[in-house]
Amino acid sequence: MSRKRKKVLFISSVGGHLTQLMQLKPLFAKYDYYLVTEKTEITKPLKKEHPISYLVYGARNYPLSYLFKFSYNCLKSLGIFLKERPNVVVTTGVHTAVPMCYIAKLFRRKVVFIESFAKTSSPTLSGRLVYPIADLFIVQWETMLEHYPKAVHGGSIY
Repeated sequence: MSRKRKKVLFISSVGGHLTQLMQLKPLFAKYDYYLVTEKTEITKPLKKEHPISYLVYGARNYPLSYLFKFSYNCLKSLGIFLKERPNVVVTTGVHTAVPMCYIAKLFRRKVVFIESFAKTSSPTLSGRLVYPIADLFIVQWETMLEHYPKAVHGGSIY
């Protein structure tokens, strides 16, 4: 009797966060995986290689439109979660991923947060929001253990 592979949902915003998330690509072969990121011209080609869903891109520098896009993304994240039913959510952050992490905890799933490689001395907002609920919180710089005492120093994913 074969064991069913765990389903892992990998989620991040575009840019450096997605670049870091894609460094975890060797893990994709070990799990039944699913990607979630924001839809841009850069991320559209990912659909050819990976099972993926897209959220609406929303920069926080436009507060009014961001509020609507963030609300929409929260609802869409719930829909994606219910459809995919992951055992674990892994994220490199930022705002796009925070609702998915809370949804996962609501459904008693594991959350793994990897703090940004770019953050060497101060925490990200998404890191501060997810830290209290993360089952595993990984920092890439030892100096970040000062901000996240229960984190694990995993070193660079690059």
